[in-house]
Amino acid sequence: MNPRDYLDLDSLLSADELAVRDRVRAFVDERIRPDIAGWYGAAHFPREIVKDLGALGLLGMHLTGYGCAGRSAVEYGLAAMELGAGDSGLRTFVSVQGSLAMKAIHAFGSEEQKQQWLPGMAAGELVGCFGLTEPGAGSDPARMTTTAVRDGDGWVIDGAKRWIGLASIADVAVIWAKAEDRVRGFLVPTSTPGFTATPITGKLGMRASIQCDIALDGVRVPADAVLPEVAGLKGPFTCLDEARYGIMWGAMGAARDSYEAALAYAQERRQFDRPIAGFQLTQQKLVDMVLEIQKGVLVALHTGRLKDAGTLSPEQISFGKLNNVREAIDICRQARTVMGGNGITLDHAPMRHANNLEAVRTYEGTDEVHTLIMGRAITGIPAFG
Repeated sequence: MNPRDYLDLDSLLSADELAVRDRVRAFVDERIRPDIAGWYGAAHFPREIVKDLGALGLLGMHLTGYGCAGRSAVEYGLAAMELGAGDSGLRTFVSVQGSLAMKAIHAFGSEEQKQQWLPGMAAGELVGCFGLTEPGAGSDPARMTTTAVRDGDGWVIDGAKRWIGLASIADVAVIWAKAEDRVRGFLVPTSTPGFTATPITGKLGMRASIQCDIALDGVRVPADAVLPEVAGLKGPFTCLDEARYGIMWGAMGAARDSYEAALAYAQERRQFDRPIAGFQLTQQKLVDMVLEIQKGVLVALHTGRLKDAGTLSPEQISFGKLNNVREAIDICRQARTVMGGNGITLDHAPMRHANNLEAVRTYEGTDEVHTLIMGRAITGIPAFG
């Protein structure tokens, strides 16, 4: 029995899907695993791997044209799972770049905007960020206070955003603001006067990634900075669904990596003259991990097949995001207990993964928000306030 793939889920994947998975897994083994503990401990984002991710075709990999790889939803999910096994913070880079910033431009931008930004972003030569969340408007983006006001032949944007991934290293920011009583998206070069991004420090998770506060103080942009093909919250929600989809895969990658670390440790660590893997309580922990990982991967894979078929609904994405992240956190915590006190150090991955997943559990929709989305779908009655 393969302890990494108990149900032989690989048999459900095509040769092309397995090739993508194996290529990203090899990249994680070579470029991320040797250094991730140091990056995490130092709260350092390794900017040097951005072009490597582009060369591997992972940036906007599920988009077509403009230098993007045009891979399937399942292939993107498999890549997210392998990146998540390395570190959720580094998977988040790929998600923010591809599923949020690039998706917004690809889905709602003009042809000129797409040509200007997407090829460089796909190659990792340009970085984008996605400014939606505000200090006082997280789960309720309709309450955003950032505004865009017409001024001559352009717009002036004022407001603040918080927890914006990559903002301090980004070349362009997709900023969502209220403009004439509608939410509109604006492409704001981060060199624009009045745009300031300040990294958030003191984080206990996602330490190998960047999240920022953004201040927008009289930021002036031309008329053609507006994303022309969308108005209202449909725009940001479409992008959030893309990111949520990748999260359900990435969380299972973190869970699998924690389980495999716990299994290896249990087979080597001896207590009372035998490996702790031989004790019943340890085996129960490992079995519980395998059960939830295999079920979570099946949820993600089926969701990906629905997405590739064009039949996936946002409510079904909520199922995967809610279930897989919640279960992954429990798996990582349980894996840490197998390691005893040794498990709280950066010599071992599970506690790092668990800390990262606390952030993943919150962003792109909290447990509570996805519970209410599912509750509305089940009952037909909204309970959002």
